[in-house]
Amino acid sequence: MALIVQKYGGTSVGNPERIKNVAARVAQYRAQGDRLVVVVSAMSGVTDNLIKLAKEIMPLPAEREMDMLLATGEQTTIALTAMALQAIGVPAVSLTGAQAGIVTDRVHTKAKIQNITPRQVHALLDNGQVVIVAGFQGQTQEGQITTLGRGGSDLTAIALAAALKADLCQIFTDVDGVYTADPRVVPNARKLEEVAYDELLELAGAGAKVMQLRSVEFAKKFGVVFEVRSSLNDNPGTIVKEETKSMEGVVVRGVSLDKNQAKITVVAAPDRPGISARIFKVLSEAAINVDMIVQNVSHGAAKPTTDLSFTLDKPDLLKAQKVMDGLKTEIGFKAIIANENLAKLSIVGVGMRSHSGVAAKMFETLAAQDINIDMISTSEIKISVVIDLAKGEQAARAMHDAFVS
Repeated sequence: MALIVQKYGGTSVGNPERIKNVAARVAQYRAQGDRLVVVVSAMSGVTDNLIKLAKEIMPLPAEREMDMLLATGEQTTIALTAMALQAIGVPAVSLTGAQAGIVTDRVHTKAKIQNITPRQVHALLDNGQVVIVAGFQGQTQEGQITTLGRGGSDLTAIALAAALKADLCQIFTDVDGVYTADPRVVPNARKLEEVAYDELLELAGAGAKVMQLRSVEFAKKFGVVFEVRSSLNDNPGTIVKEETKSMEGVVVRGVSLDKNQAKITVVAAPDRPGISARIFKVLSEAAINVDMIVQNVSHGAAKPTTDLSFTLDKPDLLKAQKVMDGLKTEIGFKAIIANENLAKLSIVGVGMRSHSGVAAKMFETLAAQDINIDMISTSEIKISVVIDLAKGEQAARAMHDAFVS
């Protein structure tokens, strides 16, 4: 008898019929004698609609109230999923993240899990119940509701699997597994049988929507092997695990395109020690994650200035502009320029460590497509470039043809 944690994403529970399909799948596992904890997301589109409602009230809502609002999406789904199981004779009970023992820090809308005490989950499992847990949410030690950021239900499932010492963790979604690229953008993308934590970390960080970045970090830290598979069929998925020797022979494992990027350029900032530190400290205090950073070198002026550019998630752009406006007088820069018409294109593979010429081939491929590069960032197993959003899909297909096909 295995203890299994399963997670179902928004499209998997997108309507009553799909919720019933999830219940039927869970019932099959339970009929084999398995004990199940099922983590669910909000129904597809619900979170976006709630955000839209909030912004009709005010452009920049208080983050505490956003957490109160957005947490209701998952709470709707857990109740409906429990009902669907009960309707087919399977005992089930729903729990909010707080009731499941998930304790987070105090950062609203992007909280980090600090501790999980799943006593109530264990008690319900011992009582023969299927436990349905709301993903994406927890509570602070003071009892304030928090949410874990976009894709936070993945993190809930991985963290519960680690805390419960589950025998198996399955991430059910609307795709068959992890692909070499987004099949909707690159039609000849193919499914991977296995992928290393580090590769999926880089793909997730580069904008691949299969898994939330922090959930993969958590899985790597605690050694949670998990499977990404479809809730719409019974095909085997992709196993995510530690790197193996066989993985090193593949130079590029996948191509990722992130259309959710924005860029801010700080124009004519004083070129002296401490300016960058001040800018990024204030952004950090506002819980704004910065990705790529480029600073121009100044030359010769009596009071040298420099331009500083950085990328961030598009939903954070308005907040970041407000933060930077507040620094203008203190720092003395000339202006800030914002650009939302950008995409980040990345190639990822642990085999890049031992193969030269990958960057040159990437740049040659983009040049052949007449695609200009705005910014470049590299790691040991990833190369990312910022390009024009309008040419993003064209670039992704060309890159996949060059490295993966």
